[in-house]
Amino acid sequence: MSRIEVSQGKVLMPRNLMLSVIRGVALRGLAVTGGIAVLCLAAPMAFAAEKFAAPEASQAPAAVGAGSLTQVTLSLLLVLGIVFAGAWLTRRLRGFGRFGNGALQVVTDIAVGTKERVVLVQVGKQQLLLGVAPGRVNTLHVLDEPVAPQTPNPMSTSAIEGSTSPHPTDFKSILKRSLGL
Repeated sequence: MSRIEVSQGKVLMPRNLMLSVIRGVALRGLAVTGGIAVLCLAAPMAFAAEKFAAPEASQAPAAVGAGSLTQVTLSLLLVLGIVFAGAWLTRRLRGFGRFGNGALQVVTDIAVGTKERVVLVQVGKQQLLLGVAPGRVNTLHVLDEPVAPQTPNPMSTSAIEGSTSPHPTDFKSILKRSLGL
């Protein structure tokens, strides 16, 4: 089994694990680029109402009316809808193109700034708390025991009574405690 080592605040992972992560990201980008290319190539065929040719000399140019304005507006709304649907689909398919045996997965993440995040990563049976910023990734903490993210239950008795457990197990509480908040 491959091991991940932490040395001087840097995460050292095996080459095959790193290559599988890079392949997954590359394939996801290739799929998105291919989808955009197909849309760009299919759009002229789908929206062309008539053939493109110069009008005959005897015809007077057609006046722009409400019908043509409506057609242009509806076409624009259709294209924008396709773009937003593609963005939504891309966001929903975050796991598309993942390879390997699932040894590396993001358990949860939280934004701490505009471009900074704190990410809890599961590697095998070990969990790492990573600080992610543009251009660098730092190991904040290596957890001794795995933390499972919990969805808050609004009707729980501890939330109603206002009591807190001495050792919280959710990611947000552990992060606040480790940051001294």
